[in-house]
Amino acid sequence: MDWGTLAGAVSGGALAMAGTVLADRLRHRYEADRGTGERRRAAYLEFITAAEACHARLRAIAKDPGAEADPGAAGRAALSEAGIYEARERLFLDATTGVASAGQAMFERLRALQRAVADGAGTDSVAFHDVHHPYIGTVWAYRVAVREELEGQLLAPADFGWGRWDGTDRCPTCREAAGAGAGA
Repeated sequence: MDWGTLAGAVSGGALAMAGTVLADRLRHRYEADRGTGERRRAAYLEFITAAEACHARLRAIAKDPGAEADPGAAGRAALSEAGIYEARERLFLDATTGVASAGQAMFERLRALQRAVADGAGTDSVAFHDVHHPYIGTVWAYRVAVREELEGQLLAPADFGWGRWDGTDRCPTCREAAGAGAGA
């Protein structure tokens, strides 16, 4: 019997098995990474969509503060009905640290906006703008963090012809208040 043939067959079989196992492991890793990426993207979108639904409802309440019998209850309901709490928990579970941190900052500013609306701040009031613009700034910071993670591309206010993310440079109410403050 020729031992060389047997050794060649055994080593060839071992190499084939190792190659198959390695290819299978790499395929599973790729599928897991792709699944994680898709899950994160869905969580990021769910969170910002819930935040925008809540923001729209809070602006509607603030547009006519006297229309709600209890603006505090209406503001709390806006948070709950938008599903922001559930979306935030999912964000904490699936997001990277940078995106989760940006999302938490956005949530805290949204809560500050909700408290101002609960206190009766109207959309034209300084009290509203004092919390609204920082919220808008954190929305953009969240978007930048998500975009950087998912696409590796940054955004800047200048990309849109803006001076700032928070919109105070484009807000007539804030520009008027700044002009009145400068004249005093």
